[in-house]
Amino acid sequence: MHSSQPQHFNLVAAANASMIEHGFQPDFPAGTDTQLAAIEAHPETPSIPGIQNLSSLLWSSIDNDTSKDLDQIEWAEQLSDGRIRVLVGVADVDARVKLGTVIDTHARSETTSVYTGVKVFPMIPAELSEGITSLNENEDRVAHVIEFSVDASGTASDGKVYAAVVRNSAQLAYNAVGAWLEGTGPAPAKVAASADLAAQLKLQDSAAQRMVGGRFQHGALDLETIETRPEMHADQPIDIVRQQKNRATSLIEEFMVAANGVVARTFEDSGVASIRRIVRVPKRWDRIVEVASGLGTTLPEQPDSKALNDFLLAQKQKDPDHFPDLSLTIIKLMGPGEYVLVKPNEPSPGHFGLAVQDYTHSTAPNRRFPDVVTQRIMKAHLANAAMPYSQDDLNAIAVRCTLMEDAARKVERDMQKRIAAVVLHSRIGQSFPAIVTGVNKYGTFVRTLDPHVDGMLVQGGKGLDVGDKLTVKLISTDPQRGFIDFAA
Repeated sequence: MHSSQPQHFNLVAAANASMIEHGFQPDFPAGTDTQLAAIEAHPETPSIPGIQNLSSLLWSSIDNDTSKDLDQIEWAEQLSDGRIRVLVGVADVDARVKLGTVIDTHARSETTSVYTGVKVFPMIPAELSEGITSLNENEDRVAHVIEFSVDASGTASDGKVYAAVVRNSAQLAYNAVGAWLEGTGPAPAKVAASADLAAQLKLQDSAAQRMVGGRFQHGALDLETIETRPEMHADQPIDIVRQQKNRATSLIEEFMVAANGVVARTFEDSGVASIRRIVRVPKRWDRIVEVASGLGTTLPEQPDSKALNDFLLAQKQKDPDHFPDLSLTIIKLMGPGEYVLVKPNEPSPGHFGLAVQDYTHSTAPNRRFPDVVTQRIMKAHLANAAMPYSQDDLNAIAVRCTLMEDAARKVERDMQKRIAAVVLHSRIGQSFPAIVTGVNKYGTFVRTLDPHVDGMLVQGGKGLDVGDKLTVKLISTDPQRGFIDFAA
């Protein structure tokens, strides 16, 4: 008889060990406290020449339910010509964390915050990323404002960037806002209490819906991977909850793609070297063609994101149960994203999955170092000052960011497996509906549907193939190794 309680296992210690194993330094270096004290001694808004005061606008943020490091806020305005003017305010981390300081040097090495489900390992101290550099509700903050206008076809134009003082009027969450926008849930309390905020969010949603339609017309890929998060109680995970995409997540995604495009084009038009975020044209397009052929669709011989997305949309309608697995296959065959130096007057390789040529990372400086670098380059450009980084510096930073982003994915994947093993320990002996996700020389792999966890079929299952549905029985879990074993 197994306990009805989840297995107790020190997941935080395991996360810390995984961070070190994959090349991170989870503890901040000597000198951090001294720098923090100096920053906190001057909490007032920094003085920046020419800065605008936009704190009276009805800004809001939408993020995960548990997010504390708020990087961006949004506001929109209906224009008389039918276009919608959108402003995205991005936290000015550089205003507090100066180039070459202890905290900056640590951030340059780590390059990213890592979210393990049981603990966040922040790139910069939480006193900053969740405090003085976070766009927290009802606090005046300095920000870079990225502005653009969206026409009826979803095209963004009139892009510009400038410094401003902003104030987040409402910190909101994806699930509640998404359900309200889709008409499947009530308005969140802050939205219900303010007709102006409700109208503001509806206008932002209208702009985003125009944009997503426009990008799909140009071949942006509609992929659906399964993301989960642990439900915690007393510092222990008790369940695995699937995170669903919705209208609110789409709103923020569209605004971030457009904002990052504005920044990239600003650099390109001005002949400024920068770091771009790219996903190259797939080298394994032939295998993508083969996968599509096996499902009855003929794709062009040469990579074509529009044709690929048409195939994906048709498959999503035809076979929604298997669509996340098809999405995962396509993502793996496209290859991972990477950061690269783009020199002045050099074409960018572009982002195949987003169907955009001009894309940088600029909207999450509290949690990603490339965004801090981009912010500093933009500041120098706007001030007609010397660039803060040489091209050699930018190339080295791009290589490091790509390396550590891959390492962060490995840490997060390790911890997802360990958390699932802890949660399912109390359910050993139970049966679950599942789908076969992989068959190779090491064995047969399955994904249970509720909760969504991956494991190995160690008993039975002879003759099964990818996509087959079956019922599996949980026979063991090993949190230390992240193993979950099933029998058919």
